[in-house]
Amino acid sequence: MPIKVLSSLDAARIQWYHFKAIIVAGMGLFTDAYDLFCIAPVMKMISHVYYHGDSINTAVLSTSYAIALLGTATGQLVFGYLGDRVGRRRVYGLCLVIMIISSFGCGFSVCTTRRSCVMVSLGFFRFILGLGIGGDYPLSATIMSEFANKRTRGAFIAAVFSMQGLGILVSSAVTMAVCVAFKRGGGGGSLDEEEAPPEADVAWRLILMIGALPAALTFYWRMLMPETARYTALVENNIVQAAKDMERVMSITDDISDETTTETPPPPPPPLPPSYTLFSLRFLRLHGRDLFAASVNWFLVDVVFYTSNLLLSQIFSHYSDKPSSSTAENVYDAAFRVAELGAIIAACSTIPGYWFTVYFIDKIGRVKIQMMGFFFMAVVYLVAGIPYTWYWSKHEQTKKGFMVLYGLVFFFSNFGPNTTTFIIPAELFPARFRSTCHGISGAAGKLGAIVGTVGFLWATEKADDGDNMNRMRAAFLILGGVCIAGIFVTYFFTKETMGRSLEENEHQQEQVNNDESEDEPHIVDGQSSESTLLQTQ
Repeated sequence: MPIKVLSSLDAARIQWYHFKAIIVAGMGLFTDAYDLFCIAPVMKMISHVYYHGDSINTAVLSTSYAIALLGTATGQLVFGYLGDRVGRRRVYGLCLVIMIISSFGCGFSVCTTRRSCVMVSLGFFRFILGLGIGGDYPLSATIMSEFANKRTRGAFIAAVFSMQGLGILVSSAVTMAVCVAFKRGGGGGSLDEEEAPPEADVAWRLILMIGALPAALTFYWRMLMPETARYTALVENNIVQAAKDMERVMSITDDISDETTTETPPPPPPPLPPSYTLFSLRFLRLHGRDLFAASVNWFLVDVVFYTSNLLLSQIFSHYSDKPSSSTAENVYDAAFRVAELGAIIAACSTIPGYWFTVYFIDKIGRVKIQMMGFFFMAVVYLVAGIPYTWYWSKHEQTKKGFMVLYGLVFFFSNFGPNTTTFIIPAELFPARFRSTCHGISGAAGKLGAIVGTVGFLWATEKADDGDNMNRMRAAFLILGGVCIAGIFVTYFFTKETMGRSLEENEHQQEQVNNDESEDEPHIVDGQSSESTLLQTQ
């Protein structure tokens, strides 16, 4: 029979602790989104302060974006692995400390006169920040999946991920507030003035440091979180401690009261060691397809998602007829305009997409939402990309229509694969591999983000208006093709996890393997899997 504490968690009613866990776990994702979306206006300010309004060199700009993404990918691999080796809770606190310290470090980047020194220092701290953010991805998803009940598990994990939407909105609001305050307090320089005021060098640093405050405020509660019952019971093999930890923070005893009064089962036998290791032949046979699907889908969606954010800036500059690198624009107004665009997209497209997923994820299912998101994103890219020049050669209404159409990309990205690729890896794999496999999938996604970001920056380098139009059309068509590839990978390789416990997902894989190879004994070399352990309790 199943381990009682895990069965109780699967059947537990929604409680205050679930919402507390969403907020505490979501702060890492909040910091991730804050950093991702504040860096665009910050780089705009840096271009005025250290480059006198000229565009930052493409090599420098692409490196500054890629180094943070590389740090994130590294953090997902390293801390995802450590989460399975030493425990989710221990590593979780370390990731938050790294994020807090490195966020302040970005603001205190050394040098105030030499731009090369500033960019190297900022790049170093952004890489460290990426390590902390990357570690937070697999741990937040894994912890929430292991605390949640199986009926609303998808909604809870999606709610954690939706904290990114709040991070985007707060990032834009903070940037706009800082720009307005510094412009009124210290002056932003006249429109004819190429030199940014000295206090602008303080403004961008302040924007970066403020992002650490919400994460710092949740550190105390993160440290109070117990280790998840599934890690304690299935990895550390301490079922008694798992039950004590859960009873301390959640009301789960009532959920098993009927079971405990009807019979008292004998003490469970000592759990046997796991039957296979990570990347062993048996692991690849059981979970290789799932790991492939999760990694490829995350790679594809991040190519689209990160490229779309870079495309947005150029599209809006064209829409507003204001060159993105104009030296005639006030340093604070330039950053304000970029942040304002981010706030509009977040409020109208991004945040609604997150919460549509929260509502529908446990009604429709992960696979259907992921396929739907990829499909509608592909439609938008093809409809917007094929007649791209037509939208901009006609009257104002076609331009507005294009902007609305493009906003749907961000809605269906989040009511679609951007959210589901975060959820699915936290549900498919056994407890002893869950955090590691989520980290591998996420790292593949960040490699896709690097491909999309760096590729787009170099593809649009030094393009005139006519050439830029052709390049933008090509980018739209390529991104549409990437979304179509995502549909096929999801349809043929991704499994549905809705409505089943985490242990049932593993048991299903074991059963499929046994059906395909009935001659292979269930116990290999005297060792059994986690699903076998559950059946013996």
